[in-house]
Amino acid sequence: MLEVLQNLFMPIAFIPHGHCYLWNPGLVWLHVLSDSCIAIAYYSIPVVILYFVHKRQDLPFSWIFLLFGAFIVACGTTHVMEIWTLWHPIYWVSGLLKAITAIISLYTALTLVPLVPLALALPSPESLKKINLELEQEITERKKMEEALRTLSQQERLKATQLEITLEELTRTQSLLIHNEKMVSLGQLVAGVAHEINNPVSFIHGNITYAQTYTQNLLDLIKLYQQYYPNSVAEIQQQIEYINLDFIAEDFFKLLVSMASGANRISQIVLSLRNFSRLGEEALKKADIHEGIDSTLLMLQHRLQQHKSGEIQVIKDYGDIPLIECYPSQLNQVFMNVLSNAIDALDEMKTKEIDFDRQVQVVQPRLQIFTCIKKDKTKSHYLQEQDYVVINITDNGCGIKPSIQSKIFDPFFTTKSPGKGTGLGLSISYQIVINQHNGKLWCHSDSHQGTTFFIELPVTQNSDQ
Repeated sequence: MLEVLQNLFMPIAFIPHGHCYLWNPGLVWLHVLSDSCIAIAYYSIPVVILYFVHKRQDLPFSWIFLLFGAFIVACGTTHVMEIWTLWHPIYWVSGLLKAITAIISLYTALTLVPLVPLALALPSPESLKKINLELEQEITERKKMEEALRTLSQQERLKATQLEITLEELTRTQSLLIHNEKMVSLGQLVAGVAHEINNPVSFIHGNITYAQTYTQNLLDLIKLYQQYYPNSVAEIQQQIEYINLDFIAEDFFKLLVSMASGANRISQIVLSLRNFSRLGEEALKKADIHEGIDSTLLMLQHRLQQHKSGEIQVIKDYGDIPLIECYPSQLNQVFMNVLSNAIDALDEMKTKEIDFDRQVQVVQPRLQIFTCIKKDKTKSHYLQEQDYVVINITDNGCGIKPSIQSKIFDPFFTTKSPGKGTGLGLSISYQIVINQHNGKLWCHSDSHQGTTFFIELPVTQNSDQ
């Protein structure tokens, strides 16, 4: 083994290759420089190939580039050996390197044969450019389609929103029409009932005065009999004591006064019924707001008196307001809805107690109605300022939760239990005030402090509205 290595690296039988060049300096250095440049070039190319393969991880057949790099390195090494053998005759080593280079070269050549069809099948840069262009066009078309779909979707959502608004408006209009039809029928019925009640009540009220006069005359006559015939027969005296004539003489006029008061009360109720019997009127007319509120309160008198904590106190703070152009029956319905809701709130609240100096006082349920006149000065120079009647209706109930205050005027929204409310009262009231009278309606509520409904109505209605 040692002898083989000596023959490889320390040959004695051979002479250096420079002897073939007769050690001509020019020729020797020509080969040295040429082989050096070739070797440097061969070693540089694989470095570039390795860098290229490292950067392009997606490169197809990347292993063939590595094979080319090995082949080129082997070729460069043979040229280095050519320089070395000029002075050192290790031709066996040089031959082995050439043999290795030959093997790598043959293997690379054989490997290339089946790769040629695959390489030819790879798309050219022009085809790739064309494909990229087609892809870009397809992407552009898809983006246009997506944009069109988004636009269409937005349009459909807008249409759906408009349909929802239209449906809600139709529902409100339908509810108002149905409500008006019911009110017209109710108005006709109430007008008939009021008329039928008013006739006998007028008869009773008119005859009470005569009954008082006749009774006074009879009592005066009895006094004359008692004055001139003080000693009546026993049977008459027994009858006087039996019927308690003195009590009758004293109490009978009280009965007549009570009957007159009851007749007046019925007359007031009939008047209120007549106010509500104008529900079928469609023309604008001047009306007294206070009269409408008072009529509504009279219609709700039974509810005001039957509160669990005692009679609901009604405080009227009426201002000096003029008659206004309006649909009286519709405004009466607004007052009815707002006042009914206020009474409902007072019915639902728990008994309130306030501690003043450690003395607990129960808060009485209370309704306060305030009216006044105000001027709305517009900024437009060609419009005159408009007078508005302000009606504030306040209760000291439990208030409305902030989370639902924005919904109270929505159709069919109600916080009452099923069967106790339709959710249309305030919605119809809102439409009557806003749409029918060009007014304003809103509310302010504090939890556990009460609620105030604010109504503003123009004194006159513009003819073009």
